[in-house]
Amino acid sequence: MKRLTIFLFIALFALPIMAQKRYDEIEYPELNPINMPEIEEFNLDNGIKFYLVEDKELPLINVRVTVKTGGLLVPANKTGLASMTGQVMREGGSENYPADQLNTLLEDNAAFMSTFIGFGSGGASMNVLKEDFETLLPAFVDLLQNPAFPQEKIDLAKTQTKSGISRRNDDQQQIAGREFQNLIYGDNSVYTRQTEYETVDNITREDMIEFHKNHFVGSNMTVGIVGDFDTDDMKRKLREAFGSLPTGSPTNLLYPEVDYEFETTINLVDKPDVNQSYVTMGHIGGLRENPDYPAIQVMNQILGGGFSSRLFQEVRTNLGLAYSVGGSYGSNINYPGTFRLTTMTSSSQTAEAIDAILAEVKKLQEEPITEKELQDTKDRFLNSLVFRYDSKSQILNERINNEYNGLSQDAFDELVEGIKATTIEDVQRVAREYMKPEQVQILVVGNKAEIGDQLNKYGNVNELDITIPQPASDEPQEAGDAAQGQEWLKKMAEAVVEPGTDVESITTVGDQTINSPMGEISVSGTVTINFKENSQNAVLNTPQGKITINVADGKGTQKLGSQEFPMPPAQVQQVQNEIKRSYMSIAIDRSAVDAEYMGTETIGDTEYVKLKINFESPVTYYLDPATSLPMMSTYSQFNPQAGGNQTVKTEYSDWTTVDGVTYAFVTTTYADDEKASSSSTESLEVNK
Repeated sequence: MKRLTIFLFIALFALPIMAQKRYDEIEYPELNPINMPEIEEFNLDNGIKFYLVEDKELPLINVRVTVKTGGLLVPANKTGLASMTGQVMREGGSENYPADQLNTLLEDNAAFMSTFIGFGSGGASMNVLKEDFETLLPAFVDLLQNPAFPQEKIDLAKTQTKSGISRRNDDQQQIAGREFQNLIYGDNSVYTRQTEYETVDNITREDMIEFHKNHFVGSNMTVGIVGDFDTDDMKRKLREAFGSLPTGSPTNLLYPEVDYEFETTINLVDKPDVNQSYVTMGHIGGLRENPDYPAIQVMNQILGGGFSSRLFQEVRTNLGLAYSVGGSYGSNINYPGTFRLTTMTSSSQTAEAIDAILAEVKKLQEEPITEKELQDTKDRFLNSLVFRYDSKSQILNERINNEYNGLSQDAFDELVEGIKATTIEDVQRVAREYMKPEQVQILVVGNKAEIGDQLNKYGNVNELDITIPQPASDEPQEAGDAAQGQEWLKKMAEAVVEPGTDVESITTVGDQTINSPMGEISVSGTVTINFKENSQNAVLNTPQGKITINVADGKGTQKLGSQEFPMPPAQVQQVQNEIKRSYMSIAIDRSAVDAEYMGTETIGDTEYVKLKINFESPVTYYLDPATSLPMMSTYSQFNPQAGGNQTVKTEYSDWTTVDGVTYAFVTTTYADDEKASSSSTESLEVNK
């Protein structure tokens, strides 16, 4: 009996495994017809168009407002205005429902409201229980009509936007997507504009008020409502709630033409902190109105549409060249899309992966697909499309989207019929006509040192600069006395390093206290700085455990326990800049330093000499005339999180001489007059 029980258990356990099939063994049933709900339409005199769909399944009501507006309308010097306006509309509340009051109202009623403005459209939504609809509808309409735009919410949105700008070079895929857009549409195209620190600073509250006033009007609005309601009763409520909105003038969204010339370029973005390449290749794409659109979609599925695609099966599964791979010929509605092939692969296999992907494109052009591949692709594709219509809300949204974009009500049905009618010959024809693998632009975001010369086989490699532009400084640059500057520089250098002393590195042991948003953090440990190599190695004891930080040759790593992480390039640059502008580095490299005497300044009861060291971001040292040692240094530093400059001040004291080096054993640093950190040195060794 026991053996029989074990056998039955094994047999039952094996059933799911035996039942599993490969993707190409699945048989897809015939699609069931989609039952379209009845959609009630009506208009108000102010131009708002309404679509109503009753859905009694749950006691909920979902409202979606579509507004004809977008970032397309914003001038280049205020890029970011549209998205920030959409953000602050909701976060700032309205005239009659301030932010805190609105948030409480929504929380108490388990409701949700949102507003947004994208590149080519804007809108708002509300999800609410049926019983609370009448209570919250006035608040929703007031949010659309009378947003408050409080200055503190605008300032917060600006800070959040600038924080996002500061991190936009962290992710390979994000960099690749942005820079590939630039290659296709051009750096100065409206389709490639980036929100920058300077454009954010240009945006005012008045800009937001005016942008909202011009576009959130009746003639630009379409409202879709799905839920548990009576249509006639709902019409009455909507007329009362939305009737007061001004008609306004309809917005005209003009999409500029794209002037694209097919060419082959090879482009590299060096990202030293990664060990894989993110590759994007392609050229301009097409428009949704193309009669070949259905056949192109079938071709896309065969080439790069998921696990069953040729790119996935060959490049990833068979050749093992990619962590991820895909591709498609994009067709936008209002301006051309892009034909894009993408993969993430190891640095050493970058060129091999590129060749394998392009080979699959050429194979699709040269060899007809099989009848089975065509039918399986159609079945998978058509079955996936039904999920676009699996709820009444999605059906209504599709209807509104089609109308907004100038597509027919039957666009979905036409696509389905077009896919069904696509032939083997159609797939090969559109592959040949629309994809040009010999004229692709190649973009690689990866580690230049690890990639080596692999890309040279394709032609001259353009290295792209993705440095984030910083806003221009409004601080006046005063000129000083260069001759006296060199005299005082010599005095400071000889006070810090005795003449004849050769200093390559300094190792300190001590404690440091860092002020963070979470409070004070105390660390202790050993730090070695090599001034000639501009490198640093630190072994620190922290509340999280021992951390080893190593910065050298433009790269940095942090090791905690057995795990090692690369440091972001911006953080590495910050460490190296701090080494470069330190009084010790300046003293050691005095002959290559440009200095100016800026007069004197009295601090407390003492008069100090001001010595400006001219780096890209100048640093000013305040020297004690009696000892020539620095009492303090100041410099202006860009804070990427805040998106603006801050003044960094460091005070030096407890000067101690060890082996010909005079070193400040106590330092305190301030950022915009707020204490940022302090350190005390217990011991020092020269050239350890």
